[in-house]
Amino acid sequence: MRVIYGIYLRSGPFCIVSIYTPGPNTVMVMSSGLNFGARKTIPLMGGICIGFTAMVFLVGVGFSSIFSTYPELHFFIKCVGVVYLLYLAYLIASSNDSVKDKKQSKPLSFVQGALFQWVNVKAWVVATGAVAAFTNGAEEFFVQILALTAIFFLVSFPSVAVWLLFGVLLKKLLGSPKTRKWFNMGMATLLALSVVPMVTEILREVA
Repeated sequence: MRVIYGIYLRSGPFCIVSIYTPGPNTVMVMSSGLNFGARKTIPLMGGICIGFTAMVFLVGVGFSSIFSTYPELHFFIKCVGVVYLLYLAYLIASSNDSVKDKKQSKPLSFVQGALFQWVNVKAWVVATGAVAAFTNGAEEFFVQILALTAIFFLVSFPSVAVWLLFGVLLKKLLGSPKTRKWFNMGMATLLALSVVPMVTEILREVA
């Protein structure tokens, strides 16, 4: 219990700040809440929360060592992440809550939300940073990883739910299709801009 309490005190503020601040996950959830409503977005929200906490656990138990041994895999994930984030930006920009367009009237699924974490650069930074900063090589290392994973799990659901609520509330404020279209374009632009640091890093590695 002392180990768990220590992890909670040291990592709690970091977990809360890193999860609640805007990023690709929050943009997706808020946009989905606006375009499709809360009920249809719940699977995506669950996928993001469970997918990210699973990522923290796997990184903690040694998954990150694979990328230390094979750094080219990390480079590959960055490239895939850029492409996928730009694809999601396109989907958000073209979102339409009209039932006439079936391709654009379905939000991302639970599985898509979970798998997205592995190409989400912010998720990688937060997961690896938390494991490096708030755990050590002591005998209770596995307990520390479990405690850190549990903290992220507990924090992620209310955080993502808040951003989903923002989207639902905005749906009531942005009543016309035209205003919703502008909102979607703005969210898509923010998501596309989030890949700029990653693209810069990729170009630097290639050069």
